[in-house]
Amino acid sequence: MMKRALSLADEAERLGEIPVGAVLVDEKGNILGEGWNLSITNSDPTAHAEIIALRRAAQKIKNYRLLNTTLYVTLEPCTMCAGAILHSRIKRLVFGAADYKTGAVGSRFHFFDDYKMNHTVEIESGILAQECGQKLSDFFRKRREQKKLEKSTY
Repeated sequence: MMKRALSLADEAERLGEIPVGAVLVDEKGNILGEGWNLSITNSDPTAHAEIIALRRAAQKIKNYRLLNTTLYVTLEPCTMCAGAILHSRIKRLVFGAADYKTGAVGSRFHFFDDYKMNHTVEIESGILAQECGQKLSDFFRKRREQKKLEKSTY
């Protein structure tokens, strides 16, 4: 499923979005929802890959509780997405690359470590981390090169 999430990240990149993809599956491995970053496209700061996948899944099953599901995402979720994961009652989170700037699942913040939470999430990190991280590094390198070119044409 992480390979599928990586292919969804490519969709985001084609749109000029930060290349992050997410896939939510049920316990049988059936895809319930997929998403990729659409914040720029939709002028929506909440349109992260995880949120899009959760919304689509909830609409599909007609329930905001996404019990017994696993979310695969190419980048460690931020605090907003971690909150949505908690509220939707996802059972398991699997992510690729760590996000040392805004990651909320251990890299920057430890959102799920609070014992007072009313739900626990199983977490597996580092799945295809090199590939997920390289996709992001390449994207930002190209963006910096493009900005440098734009400045030099003035």
